[in-house]
Amino acid sequence: MRWWREIPPATGSAVMATGIVSVGLHLTGPEPLSLALLACGAALWLLLAAAFALTFLRDRETWTVRAATPPALTAVAATCVLGTRFSLSDRQGLAFTLLALAVLVWPGLLGSVLRHWRRHLPGAVFLVCVSTQALAVHSATLALTGQGGWLPWPALGCFLLGLVLYGAALVRFDLRQVLTGAGDQWVAAGALSISALAAAKLASWQGWTGPLHDALRAATAFLLCLALAWYLVLLAAEMRRPRLRFDVRRWATVFPLGMTAVAALTAAAVTGWTWLHGLGTVLLWIAAAAWALTAAGFLVSRLPRARSAADGH
Repeated sequence: MRWWREIPPATGSAVMATGIVSVGLHLTGPEPLSLALLACGAALWLLLAAAFALTFLRDRETWTVRAATPPALTAVAATCVLGTRFSLSDRQGLAFTLLALAVLVWPGLLGSVLRHWRRHLPGAVFLVCVSTQALAVHSATLALTGQGGWLPWPALGCFLLGLVLYGAALVRFDLRQVLTGAGDQWVAAGALSISALAAAKLASWQGWTGPLHDALRAATAFLLCLALAWYLVLLAAEMRRPRLRFDVRRWATVFPLGMTAVAALTAAAVTGWTWLHGLGTVLLWIAAAAWALTAAGFLVSRLPRARSAADGH
């Protein structure tokens, strides 16, 4: 039984989507629902981690091929999103462990993806930015709890590197994917949203003073505005050319929806734009509805396979 071969790396975006919606619900209040999604995301992460490890140990050729593609970086981003959520629940030991795991696998996966880059790539290309900014958000979140006072400095480095990687990804992104993509085109917006969240988290740390703090506040506002602009463009494209059939890459739509909501909620206090909290709340419930629809689509898509397996048995 080699079930792990059937799980594509893009499935990691399901953990990212589930984790970030859980974070948003934690920020806005429905804690039981947030914890339920956290449990769901953690269970799926364990399954994917087992598949990742088994493929590495037993099918190195397949692992190497997959590690060269941008979706492989969902392993880093998903781990950091869950770690951030655990940190918000005051599980700092577990959050530090997940950060260590993410830091361990990030350089190798990022290097492998960058070595195999080409032109006219789908939206998953922006995962080079998302995974790097996820490390910044995770580290800054831990620092804001009073743990690891040294973490804001490497977090700042990851934030700046993430911005560079976003620019590099943008020139390789096939803009036709805005109208034709199967879901991961939304990562173009999600990468800016997580960059805005990283800036907001860093700006919230009391260790910065003077120009650096002001620059991070300005970066938060600027990046969030860019993310919202992308959000509107992608939404208009979806309305012009609906893509209703389920695809695993639709989880890569839910993640940016949730990340934009969380970025707006967090940026409200940093920028002083209180209206962002209301906007973030609305966007969060849109993301939660998208999560529910995507989960339903996944379950429906699995029914034919389940029936075939039963008939074969």
